[in-house]
Amino acid sequence: MRSDPELFLSSKQVEELARTFKALSDPTRIRILCLLSAKEHAVGQIADALGLSQSAVSHQLALLRNLRLVKYRREGQTYRYSCDDHHVISLLQQAIRHTEHR
Repeated sequence: MRSDPELFLSSKQVEELARTFKALSDPTRIRILCLLSAKEHAVGQIADALGLSQSAVSHQLALLRNLRLVKYRREGQTYRYSCDDHHVISLLQQAIRHTEHR
């Protein structure tokens, strides 16, 4: 193991990192983040695109919002979601490229 100072993380950093990777380990959340990385969508649009119920999508979005991975804005009665952390999207894109590398 390298001994670079930047590799020594606080307990808080380790916990936050683990929560982020846990969020990224769920196929539905990965699909939602990939969809939102292109443009913002309303809950119903996400549900339709992924073939899920609005309730299931809302549940996943709440988790992603609590981790500050997505954000929303209100447009009348509609909530439109978009990515809130482009570092995580970059990480996700790198992981996708990794799966394609053979």
